[in-house]
Amino acid sequence: MHDPQKWEETAGGFLVWENLEPDETRRITLESGHQVVAYSYGEGDETVFLLNGGPGLPCDYLRDPHLPLVKEGFRVVVHDQLGTGASDHPRDPSLWTMARYVAEVEAVLSAFDLDRVHFLGHSWGGWCGIEYALTHPKRIASMVLANTAADIPHLRSEIGRLRSALGPETVAMMQCFEAEERYDHPAYKAAVDLLDHRHIRRTFKRPAPVKRSKVGFNEPIFMAIQGPNEYCYTGSISDWNRVSDLARFDWPVLIVGGRHDVLTPACAAKMHHAIAGSEIKIFPASSHSPFYEEPEAYRTTLVDFLKRHPIGASATGPARPSVPAGVG
Repeated sequence: MHDPQKWEETAGGFLVWENLEPDETRRITLESGHQVVAYSYGEGDETVFLLNGGPGLPCDYLRDPHLPLVKEGFRVVVHDQLGTGASDHPRDPSLWTMARYVAEVEAVLSAFDLDRVHFLGHSWGGWCGIEYALTHPKRIASMVLANTAADIPHLRSEIGRLRSALGPETVAMMQCFEAEERYDHPAYKAAVDLLDHRHIRRTFKRPAPVKRSKVGFNEPIFMAIQGPNEYCYTGSISDWNRVSDLARFDWPVLIVGGRHDVLTPACAAKMHHAIAGSEIKIFPASSHSPFYEEPEAYRTTLVDFLKRHPIGASATGPARPSVPAGVG
C-alpha cells in the first residue's frame, strides 16, 4: 500500500497525488483487435470502477481527484477509453457506438477478474454506465451517476432553456450557424464559451488533470456520438432515453449533480424519481465537476455512500439507503 503521508491536500480541499503510479497497468485486447490501457490503484475487494466522460477524453481528469479513495481503503480501476490516452487510436468511425463501448467496459472488468464493482460514471460515463448496467446487471454492487442523464431529449430541452438565457438574438445566431454547420465561427464559439463558463467550469480554472485530458481530446469521437459541443446534439446519442428501464436498477444508487450544470438538476431528478430508493445530492456551488468545485463536500458524500454499501453486503441483496443524502 502507498504511504498515506505522501498524500497532499490541495487548496481546494481535495486530496490528490499527481504522479501516483498505478499498482498494475494492463493492455487489454478488445473484440476489434485494438487495445486499451487500464490502471489499478490500491488493493482489496471494495473496487471502485471509474468511467470518465467525453466521449473522446483520456481518464486523467476523473482519475486523479478520485485516487484518494485508495487512502479510504478502496481499490480504484480506470482505463483510457479506445481512441484516448495510452490506448490505441484507430480512425474507424464504425467503432464509436454505445454497444461497442459497453463491450469495452466488460472487457476491462473481465481482464481484472472483477465480479462486482462500485460503478462511478461521470457525464458520458454515466450514459455508457447506464447502458452497461442494463446489459450486465450482475457486475453492479452500487452505482454513482455523476453529472449525467438518462433521457437525452429531455436534456436537450433543458439545454434550450439554458441557451435562452443568452437572449433571443444570440440564440437565433447560434441556430443560424448550426444550420450551416459553421461551428467554428468566432461569434458562435464565443457563445459556446460563455455557456461553458456558466455550466461546465463555473468556479474553477482547469487543474492539471483536466488540462491533460483536454490536450488528449479526440474530437471525431465526440462529434460522432454527441455533436460539436455540449449545447448542440447531432450525434448518435441524440435520441437515447433509458428512463423507463431504470426501474430495473435494484442496487444502491447515488445521483450527483451541480446546481449550475449543463446536465441540470432536472435531469438528475428524473433519474432519482425513476430509481426506487436512490439517493440524490445537488452541490449548490458546482457546475459539471463537483469533485473540483466543492471537493470536501463531494468527498464526504461519496465516501459515506460507498462505505454504507460494501460489496460483500450487497451480494446478498440490494441494500437500500437508511438516510437520504438530500439536496443542497
